[in-house]
Amino acid sequence: MNIATATVLPVFGIVLLGYVAGKAGWIKHSAIEGLSTFVFTFAIPVMLFRSIAKADLPDQIPWDYFLAYYGSTVALFAVAFAIGRVLKLNGVESSIFAMTGAYSNVVLLGIPLSIASLGEGAAIPLYIIVSTHAAVMFLLTTLCAETGRGRMEDLARLPLQTISVLLRNMIVVGLLLGLAVNLSGLALPQTIDRMAAYLGGAALPCAVFSMGASISQYRISGDVLKIAVAIGVKNAVHPLLVWAACTYVFALPAAWTAVAVLLAACPSGINAYLFANRYRVIVSSTATIVVLSTLISIPVLSLVLVLLVGGGDLASP
Repeated sequence: MNIATATVLPVFGIVLLGYVAGKAGWIKHSAIEGLSTFVFTFAIPVMLFRSIAKADLPDQIPWDYFLAYYGSTVALFAVAFAIGRVLKLNGVESSIFAMTGAYSNVVLLGIPLSIASLGEGAAIPLYIIVSTHAAVMFLLTTLCAETGRGRMEDLARLPLQTISVLLRNMIVVGLLLGLAVNLSGLALPQTIDRMAAYLGGAALPCAVFSMGASISQYRISGDVLKIAVAIGVKNAVHPLLVWAACTYVFALPAAWTAVAVLLAACPSGINAYLFANRYRVIVSSTATIVVLSTLISIPVLSLVLVLLVGGGDLASP
């Protein structure tokens, strides 16, 4: 069984199960919200806390990795924003359009796929992106959207508002606590470690199931051309751009390149839809992009795993 079949199909099989359950009404909307709350507040934060607390941290901050991923992603956001303007979208709409093309679902899909394919070897590169992804992308999207609305007076408060939101995010809190434990040199007590392992074990299946159930609530509609362009940017251009930066500009280690490209190849994150709802622009198109991008990401992610992970030799034993 190759790496794509062993990793991608089981993960997306659970996504499909969640989608069917949500679409058929087998799971109520309140239950979907409860499951999502469990995933984001307990399961994933505890899993990441344990992984970072026990990981071998690099001696120096890997700025080359950070720049490879975010340099490519921010550049792509700018290009997608310009494409949105060409497609007759206004400033706010172009900001959301650009977010759908550059914002990956790193939590609900990126974490499960990276851990499943690379094991503990994915912990540090995952930590670097997961701990900064929302801050970078939310700040960038909000900055462009508020500028597009002409709300310049609100921009001065934006950095502090972003920090405040992040410090209330339990995933970020879990990562920071794990980092603190790691840097302290203290070992997790066996009882706490076992509890964290049990709770973290629920993170991956619950995350992908809740994702499928969540996107089942979205309607498929919107502007076909804009949807097609956004999906092409997200599912094809984003991973290619990150791969080129990791390989030819920064020459990163194979495992780190694999994680970065895998995260870039993930579909548009659900938060893009939430931003569209917040600003009340291109809501139907954004929802459709999230759903179809998720479907199209199956062969894309499979190809990334086959080419960059191969037989699994990059994974930790």
